[in-house]
Amino acid sequence: MYLGDYIVIEEQTGPFTFQCCSVSTNTPFIAEIDPDKRHLFADHSWIDEHPSACRFLRPDGDRIRCTIHRDSPAQCKFYRCVIMRVTGTDGREIGTITGTLALHSEDPALRAIYDAALREIREKNPHAEDRLSEYLQKHGYRIG
Repeated sequence: MYLGDYIVIEEQTGPFTFQCCSVSTNTPFIAEIDPDKRHLFADHSWIDEHPSACRFLRPDGDRIRCTIHRDSPAQCKFYRCVIMRVTGTDGREIGTITGTLALHSEDPALRAIYDAALREIREKNPHAEDRLSEYLQKHGYRIG
């Protein structure tokens, strides 16, 4: 949440596009708000209350989401925040998935489903992150 000091919006170049700079590496990049998150980005109330937060974060229910997930710089992609909590049918948390799409779980069944999910999804779409929770839910897991 505090990467606001590391990503600078230099210019808004379109309704949902921005010329940015990754301060830690002095690397420019273009960020476009993910189409499925534009409604979240349009609400500035939360970001106005959190001035040190990354300008691209927005609340979505009880979670905070990156609205430029596809275009986020390497420092964000490698940040190891938990983006999904996987709960078994008994209601017990059995794993977490971090921002690098790494599964942290001792459950062999979940690991097998997860590995199959990534293979299948990446074959269809190189931006697999958005489809991963949908795939796991289809196999009976709850995502939080």
